[in-house]
Amino acid sequence: MSDLVVLGFDHPDKADAILNKLTQLGKEYLIDLEDAVVAVNDAQGKVHLKQSYHPTASGAATGGLSGAAWGTLVGLLFLNPLAGLVLGGAIGAGSGALAGSLVDYGIDDNFIKSLASTIPHNSSALFLLIRKVQPEKVLAEFAGENAKVLRSSLSPEQEGKLQQALSSHPTAARAT
Repeated sequence: MSDLVVLGFDHPDKADAILNKLTQLGKEYLIDLEDAVVAVNDAQGKVHLKQSYHPTASGAATGGLSGAAWGTLVGLLFLNPLAGLVLGGAIGAGSGALAGSLVDYGIDDNFIKSLASTIPHNSSALFLLIRKVQPEKVLAEFAGENAKVLRSSLSPEQEGKLQQALSSHPTAARAT
């Protein structure tokens, strides 16, 4: 089961920077994110959402590849594999994009919008849906980031440890 963590930052670019760092840690297999969204409340009070995963693009790519493969096989039956490849790829990409646009998984968009509208102007929030994490190693990377835990599905004890690690000085967090 995944855990939801929403972090608030005083600077509008900070959530993006933290997500980039988390993405790098994901490549090192220290964290596995199911979904991540950055919400920025600009100086005028307008909220901008940046989704990290786009199911429409992913569906189009997957559908295009499978459609091209099936189209080539069907094209071989009719002695025109090139036409089957092109036609199958186009149909597969279109149907994959349509399927991807109809699927919304991860963090609920209405929840993101309602919580993001409450953050102060000129600030940002990072919504994370975390599958797996190596907490000690990841928290050591983010010690002293001055983030505030806005919401989470963690236990009160885990949430307290997270808040303490984000608030503490970097050298103090690494020493523990």
